[in-house]
Amino acid sequence: MSILDSQKTGTLATVRNGKPYSRYMDFYHEGLTLYCASNRDTHKVGDLEENPYVHILLGYQGKGLKDSFVEIEGKVIIHDSEEMKQKLWNSDFEGWFKGPDDPDYVILKITPEQFRLMNTESGKPEVYSVEDSDLE
Repeated sequence: MSILDSQKTGTLATVRNGKPYSRYMDFYHEGLTLYCASNRDTHKVGDLEENPYVHILLGYQGKGLKDSFVEIEGKVIIHDSEEMKQKLWNSDFEGWFKGPDDPDYVILKITPEQFRLMNTESGKPEVYSVEDSDLE
């Protein structure tokens, strides 16, 4: 999935009171598992504590309606382990957090369940279900 390598910014949708809420996020990945940083005290974290399932869009570059992009359905675990926070920390976070030890800084680990690759050469979405063994 070259889109995961080439696209960092996308949308993350959660559900609050039965309605979808989307926001732009920066994503990082190891294999097929995605990660993003969040403040512990946000609606997004509250949404995820109620319902850990998310929908992510990555890839649309604005070149036209035929741009390839990927839709990802996944499940989030909220992490505040020091190791993971140190690993993902970068200077882009300095506007929101005091540092990697900031108690409000948490990592959202997104385990994908399904990828839908859109605007492929075939003209049809390519759907891939993810098994646990694919994540290793």
